[in-house]
Amino acid sequence: MSPITLVCTGDSVTDCGRRDDPDDLGDGYVRRLAAAPELAPVRVVNTGVGGDLSSDLVKRWDDDVLAHAPAVVSVLIGINDVWRRYDGAGVVTSAAAFEANLRGVLAPLTARLVLIEPFVVPVSAEQERWAEEDLGAKQSVVRGLAAHLGAAFVPAQAVMSAAARTEGAAALAADGVHPTARGHELLAAAWLSRFGSASTSWGFEGIRPE
Repeated sequence: MSPITLVCTGDSVTDCGRRDDPDDLGDGYVRRLAAAPELAPVRVVNTGVGGDLSSDLVKRWDDDVLAHAPAVVSVLIGINDVWRRYDGAGVVTSAAAFEANLRGVLAPLTARLVLIEPFVVPVSAEQERWAEEDLGAKQSVVRGLAAHLGAAFVPAQAVMSAAARTEGAAALAADGVHPTARGHELLAAAWLSRFGSASTSWGFEGIRPE
C-alpha cells in the first residue's frame, strides 16, 4: 500500500525556499512535518508559492493541490491579503472576498483538511494595527470555515503571540511575517498537535497507509 499524501499549500511561509530545494520541501515548518516520526510514512508535498494571495491560490488549486490526490490538505494563506493593503501595492481584499476564495476551493474538498490561522507577530507600530483593521476579520473567516468544514484548526496567532511574550517577536519572525527557525518549529509543533487530535476521529489509525 502506498502512503497517504499530505499537501501543504499557501504563501511564502509555506514555500520557504522549496523551489530551490532538491526535496521541494523548503526549510520551514513543512520540512519539519516531513521529518516528524509521528507522520511516517506520510508523503508530504509542499506547493506553497511566495507572494500568493488567496485569489492566486484559487487559480492554481487544481494543479497544485487536487492533482496530487491528497488524503490530507493543509492550508496557510491570508497574510498577503492583509500585507498588500499596507506595503504600497494598494491591493485590498475584503474579508468577504477572502472567504469566498477559500470556501470555493475548500467546500468541495473530499480530503481531510487542516487550516492554519494567518498571523503576524508585530515588530512595528503599523503591524500592531493589522489585527484590528484587517487581519482579525480574516482570522475569523479561517476559524469559521474550520468549524463549518470539520477541519483541524491550528491557532497560529495564539501560539506565536504567546511565545513572543517571552522570547520576543523578532526571535519568531524578524519582519513580523516570515518565521525564523524558531517560529517554524513552533508552527510545526502546533500543527502536529492539532492533526494528531483530529486524525483519530478522521479514521486514521495513527498515520498509516490507506
